[in-house]
Amino acid sequence: MKKLFILLLISVPVIQAQQKGEQKDTLEVKMKQITVTATRYAEQVLEIPYAVSVIQGNKLKNLRGYGLDEILNTVPGVLVQNRAGNQDVRLVIRGFGARGAGDRSNSGTSRGIRVMIDGIPETEPDGRTSFDQIDLSIADKIEIIRSNASAVWGNGAGGVVNLSTVPESSEAYLSFRSSAGSYGYNDIQLSSLNNFKNGKMFSSLSNTNFEGWRDHSSSYRTLFNTGFLSNLDDLTRLGVFISGTSNMFHIPGPLTQKQFDADPSRSNPVYEQRDERRFNRLGKIGVTLNREFDETNSVSGMLFLNPKYLQRSERGTFRDFTRYHTGGNLIYANHSSFSRELKNKLVVGTDFAYQDGAILFYNLSPTNGRGNELKDNKREGAENFGAFLQNEILIKDKFSFIAGARYDNIKYYSESFISSGYGLQTKTFERVTPKAGITYHLSDSHSLYANYGGGIEVPAGNETDPAGTYGQDQIYLINPLLEPIISNTFEIGTKQFKTDFAEDNFIKSLSYELALYYISVKNDIVPYRGGRFYFTAGKTERKGAEFAASLQFRNNLSLICSFTLTDNKYKEYLVDSVHYDLKKAGRYADYGGNKVAGIPDYFYNIGLTYLPEGLGGAFISLNLNSIGKYFCDDANTLEVNSFRVLSGTIGMSKPVVLTNKLKIRGFLTVNNLFDSKYASSTFINPDIVNGDPVFLEPGMPRNFVLSVSIIY
Repeated sequence: MKKLFILLLISVPVIQAQQKGEQKDTLEVKMKQITVTATRYAEQVLEIPYAVSVIQGNKLKNLRGYGLDEILNTVPGVLVQNRAGNQDVRLVIRGFGARGAGDRSNSGTSRGIRVMIDGIPETEPDGRTSFDQIDLSIADKIEIIRSNASAVWGNGAGGVVNLSTVPESSEAYLSFRSSAGSYGYNDIQLSSLNNFKNGKMFSSLSNTNFEGWRDHSSSYRTLFNTGFLSNLDDLTRLGVFISGTSNMFHIPGPLTQKQFDADPSRSNPVYEQRDERRFNRLGKIGVTLNREFDETNSVSGMLFLNPKYLQRSERGTFRDFTRYHTGGNLIYANHSSFSRELKNKLVVGTDFAYQDGAILFYNLSPTNGRGNELKDNKREGAENFGAFLQNEILIKDKFSFIAGARYDNIKYYSESFISSGYGLQTKTFERVTPKAGITYHLSDSHSLYANYGGGIEVPAGNETDPAGTYGQDQIYLINPLLEPIISNTFEIGTKQFKTDFAEDNFIKSLSYELALYYISVKNDIVPYRGGRFYFTAGKTERKGAEFAASLQFRNNLSLICSFTLTDNKYKEYLVDSVHYDLKKAGRYADYGGNKVAGIPDYFYNIGLTYLPEGLGGAFISLNLNSIGKYFCDDANTLEVNSFRVLSGTIGMSKPVVLTNKLKIRGFLTVNNLFDSKYASSTFINPDIVNGDPVFLEPGMPRNFVLSVSIIY
């Protein structure tokens, strides 16, 4: 694997040298470049001094669409592990988010990475994100910022994932899609796009059911999404977005190594006995407004409201959450040209988000429903205020310099209305994070960049809520010991947007990107006992190389690959042994020099697609996904084996026209063709039960998905 990666790195400068030395063999074509909003305003990918990946809508049409792992595993630096075959994934970017899946309110959520839909945050003020409303089948574009983006986006130093559900197409349509697959999977979706004089309206409604391949792993979800975009006048654009979902999923739980080897389809007996599950019902309405005063100045704003009603059976209690999440932003941008060779882009803005609500704790009834005994009535709230400024200078369309900073103030509220001695408790985190970057354009399609970024990630709500495991923390509702994760990222990279080769060359076109990074982290938050309590590692060091390439060949064959090499180690990390072994009270474990739990040294994805001539866009593709071995405990004694999973798809790259108004498309995917047995995810620093660690979450065996869409 490493030899292959090195060979690819060597080949990049060789290809570049050939391009310069033999201009007759290549032709760089000026074309419409991909535009993203990573800098809080629309900008071409090549200009941005960050590692940014963009997934276009044509790559999202032939997916089941249930979990982010189905597409984000093709992006370098992004590790997505599906825990049970549904939307519950473990999302990691450059090591951020590695702790975000396990027990204690972590199921169905991620940490450290900001996730948005149509620019409206799914991420809560404390940095926790649930995936209830994420459906890849309705996404038309996905932007992924892998660089440290705290200076413009705030809490969540691991990067940004922004899904756009706005159809880029201007052609009106009504679409019906039906999908079916292994283990009782079925999905029905109805979507439409209507054009108006000054805008368009798009909607989708889907219902997904999955019996699950493991015991106690069934799930179902109904999801509604609609949006309206309108040009109120030549300079003003309005957007209205409304969505809602009802999402239920059962949690099969982790297994010991012996249980995994004997029968990975079984569930954890304790999880099944308690019927551990999540039943989440939530809605969201967001309004965006953009006003251009002239060619130079503009103002944009966004407001959203996100009410939630969440129910959980968790660790022997039944919990009712009633929450409301609200917020917005206001951004001013100035794009000025001082001369034909000197331009300036200034953006100044504020973000605000607030979440509050009650949590009612009940006993479990004999049927694992809500019992009659109210054990606690708590309030948990969080607010996040951020203000940022960023300036970009462009010189001769060759150099661009970005510098900026952001101030964040994040505050927690916690209060118990039943437990005596617990009044209102608060904790505040503040931080200024800087950002600087430089980009040099070698050509219209190739750039080099470097950046430095500071990062902040505060503990999530349940991480600041201390567990009373040993009785020594009974006076606190909010853990006074946890501090924010502070990081500094240094990165260099290059992007080749597209180079077309001469017609006599076997290669038709090439695109690639390469990024090298070093991250120093202070106060890395680490879960113990399945997330029941948390420690902070003094210093952590992360180094990595990310490479992605897209090759188009003359024979209608294409190759897309991504490779990631990482080295993640604790530099300073002392753990008080009393927290996990009473026999070692008064002693400390020193994990300095150990590998960071939950992050493999390498992972890669390779996709090969062939479109035969004369078959109207039909294709066949193979995809290989591989993750290297890694430790799931800080002591580096529990190792998770590496694996490789091969999948295949046949389908249509574009709809087949049946009549002048009726079209059809479809695909058949067989995942895990060789029926490999592997662990798709693990618990970090897991529980030890009867001497055996309970940590493995098995990956799905061979399974298929068949989907047909009719478009009118």
